[in-house]
Amino acid sequence: WEQFLAASQYLHWSPSQMKGKRTQPPWAAPAGTEVAQLRLYNSLTRTKETFVPQNGNRVLWYSCGPTVYDASHMGHARSYISFDILRRILKDYFKYDVLYCMNITDIDDKIIKRARQNYLLEQYKKKKPEASQIIQDVLSARGPFQQKLAETTDPDKRQMLERLDAAVAAVLGPLQAAVHSKEHPIHAEVLLESAKDLLADWLDNQFGSQVTENSIFSTLPKYWEGEYHADMAALNVLPPDVLTRVSEYVPEIVDFVKKIVSNGYGYESNGSVYFDTSKFDSSKQHSYGKLVPEAVGDQKALQEGEGDLSISAERLSEKHSPNDFALWKASKPGEPSWDSPWGKGRPGWHIECSAMAGSILGESMDIHGGGFDLRFPHHDNELAQSEAFFENDNWVRYFLHTGHLTIAGCKMSKSLKNFITIKDALANNSARQLRLAFLMHSWKDTLDYSANTMESAVQYEKFMNEFFLNVKDILRCPTDITGQFEKWEAAEMDLNKCFYERKSAVHEALCDNVDTRAAMEEMRALVSQSNTYIASRKSAKLQPNLMLLDSIAAYLTAMLKTFGAIEGAQPIGFPVGGTGQDIDLETTLMPYLKVLSDFRENVRRIAREQKVTELLQLCDVVRDDTLPDLGVRLEDHEGLPTVVKLVDKETLLKEREEKKRMAKLAKMKIPACEMFLKEADKYSKFDETGFPTHDLEGKEISKGQAKKLRKLYEAQDKLHRDNLQMNQNGS
Repeated sequence: WEQFLAASQYLHWSPSQMKGKRTQPPWAAPAGTEVAQLRLYNSLTRTKETFVPQNGNRVLWYSCGPTVYDASHMGHARSYISFDILRRILKDYFKYDVLYCMNITDIDDKIIKRARQNYLLEQYKKKKPEASQIIQDVLSARGPFQQKLAETTDPDKRQMLERLDAAVAAVLGPLQAAVHSKEHPIHAEVLLESAKDLLADWLDNQFGSQVTENSIFSTLPKYWEGEYHADMAALNVLPPDVLTRVSEYVPEIVDFVKKIVSNGYGYESNGSVYFDTSKFDSSKQHSYGKLVPEAVGDQKALQEGEGDLSISAERLSEKHSPNDFALWKASKPGEPSWDSPWGKGRPGWHIECSAMAGSILGESMDIHGGGFDLRFPHHDNELAQSEAFFENDNWVRYFLHTGHLTIAGCKMSKSLKNFITIKDALANNSARQLRLAFLMHSWKDTLDYSANTMESAVQYEKFMNEFFLNVKDILRCPTDITGQFEKWEAAEMDLNKCFYERKSAVHEALCDNVDTRAAMEEMRALVSQSNTYIASRKSAKLQPNLMLLDSIAAYLTAMLKTFGAIEGAQPIGFPVGGTGQDIDLETTLMPYLKVLSDFRENVRRIAREQKVTELLQLCDVVRDDTLPDLGVRLEDHEGLPTVVKLVDKETLLKEREEKKRMAKLAKMKIPACEMFLKEADKYSKFDETGFPTHDLEGKEISKGQAKKLRKLYEAQDKLHRDNLQMNQNGS
């Protein structure tokens, strides 16, 4: 009674009294952990800086493109593959909205000179000169060439010139002897090929000023631009969002130069326009030589930046200071020209990028990229003239420069004729293998293209591919939908812990100046741990956890897709039979399916001859159950080869279900007393109900076998009675 009285008091409490007695406890927010932020090595500060776009998530990016006068080589690939990797990671991993602009330099001293030389050499060949004339001309060309060789101090250039001279000498001597003796066949074309560089330069010095047709200067870059784009597509380098050609932006360049002059940072001299570096540098708002201040005044670098056709004593005397550089060059005879307020001329090299980038990206961009050797004078001059135009001090926020590429430790460049073309490289290794080699090195450091470098990339690819194939094989193990979800034991917990830690390490590596080298090693470690787990489960005769391995393989595939090393929509592994979305599956798969079909047909033939019904049943399972799940239909025709067809998977599955339904209906119509009578190849005697009593050899059916057959008999009897009942209800 006392307990009842104590409890009854709560019956008289109001809702407000009850609410006051019980409230939610205080909630403590988790402390969390520090999240890594993307930092990029900025050449403007020579340190890693936290990346902060100027406008929300939008990233404006300009990269210096190729000067198209020859085949693209692995030095170009170093820059373009590296920037493609960076661009993909910023866009697809960090989810920035990137606008990527790149230029094509199709007006340049090198292009003009090469176009003239090619034209003049072709004209020379068309005249079909005699061997004696070729010898005389080569000797005339060799004199100034050897003088140039004697004056060359750069060891790499000197070595290149010595190789050329030696090649000419090796052919010249025997040919002179043959002409003199008239005893041996004369192969003048061999000398012409060996001495073409000497002859082209000699012809250009004599007749270059007479080449006046502008189309001669546009044909060469147009051809090599097409080759460049083909090479980039072969390397799986994404095309830029915006492509600018110098030849299409001459009016904008003229306006750009006019504005710089009107702002007081440029001056006209003898039809050319120069940038006044002293005037710019003395301004409180500006600073010249931001990237490489120690190189300011380096006349050798400045003259290389001006171009071979623009460093004559006359041209140099036009400048107020040796540090000044050309914004607009008065065209000389033998050079293309465009109208301008200062007379016929053509753009300077540095102004091209400033005008085109400014036209597309405006007064300030987030990222500017290029090769390491472009820092001075090209990029420093770009910065100066652009900030002179916009009257600001922040035309570029982050300057990224890719490292050099060497060949087995040696410097490579077009001008040294020491280069491996992209096509040559792709003849030895796949585009994926080349990209993996780049991914396994820092984008800003020197990369040595060598047999060892490529072997490391090939082995990495094999290592990853074996893992993907093993996981796909494991995932193909038959299981129902609930069987995919298995209990996690200690081994799964350990592997998942490793998975989380490696993913975190990959993220931290990518945040740290997009360190793909470290990221690739973390991915390798994850695969190694997964392989150890798979091996331990197999040795214990246990099935590995399907979902966990699927997640790991899918993550690794997604990362390699982000890096541009995998194309296609497949969730796991490298594509089979080709790359991309437009694979011709029929062409790719039919040879293999034909082999399978022929093998199956031979097995069926032997099974019939040997009366091995189990094999015939297995062949039917392949046709009716296995291959339809893969979108493959086999059609058996008596006396004819099996027809193999690739059909939409959903269509085949519907056909299979309909076939099963019809087979079941047909089976329901058979009375139990008739079902075993149709199996005369198994049984020889039956009782009055049609139940088998003796096997094919006349032996009495055992009790155990009879018990199994009785269950089948009763099941068929029920099925038949159900069919009769269904038909009665239907009628």
